[in-house]
Amino acid sequence: MYHINLKSHMFDALFAGWTIWFALGVIVFWLAGSPRKAIRATTRLWVRGVLLGLKHVVGLDYVETGRDLIPTEPCLIVCNHQSTWETLAFLVLFPDVAIVAKKELLRIPIISWYLRKSPMIIIDRETGSKSLKIMLNQSREALSGGRSVLIFPEGTRMKELEPIRFKRGVELLYAKLGVPVLPVLVNSGKFWGLGQPGKRGGTITVSYLPPIPAGMPAGLFVRKAEAQLEAERTRLM
Repeated sequence: MYHINLKSHMFDALFAGWTIWFALGVIVFWLAGSPRKAIRATTRLWVRGVLLGLKHVVGLDYVETGRDLIPTEPCLIVCNHQSTWETLAFLVLFPDVAIVAKKELLRIPIISWYLRKSPMIIIDRETGSKSLKIMLNQSREALSGGRSVLIFPEGTRMKELEPIRFKRGVELLYAKLGVPVLPVLVNSGKFWGLGQPGKRGGTITVSYLPPIPAGMPAGLFVRKAEAQLEAERTRLM
């Protein structure tokens, strides 16, 4: 346990130092008018550095399965949420993705500026129907610009063995956006999850599952997506 905690703390120190370097970019990009493509590329560079640190310091890597199932056109991506890992990794796995994120994410110094300017779809769940309207409008804007939209339908991080249940908002996006949905399952909670004292070495699996076409009744879509994700979660246990 001591060995695990030591590696985890070493990574945390590396994470902080790596992030501080990107403070210089904030000034440069602000003076240049905040060019979105350059900011997204820089954000991906930051994430690649984080993933590299996890691999070489903690011993935590990842593998993808079913990548050939990803639709060629922009789509809605729904992924279970067990760790901070997938919030970061998806910026590399889907280079131009627009992530629906809670405003709490903007508390991260420096990187919050990059996420705002990328831009991501930031919502305040306390505003209720207003946040749903913002999420829908910004999702439409992202899709029209050729960017897929990622949402964590459980709403927050869940423990590794908790059943996957979607919260309000996902049905609305499915019904109104009219695009295919790509379910994605991660088992990151085994290695960097809630209640764990530190980050553990191992290999996270990112499973891309068969897409769900647009046009189904929203309630049926939710049940189908939950069932697909739950079956894959059970398989990877």
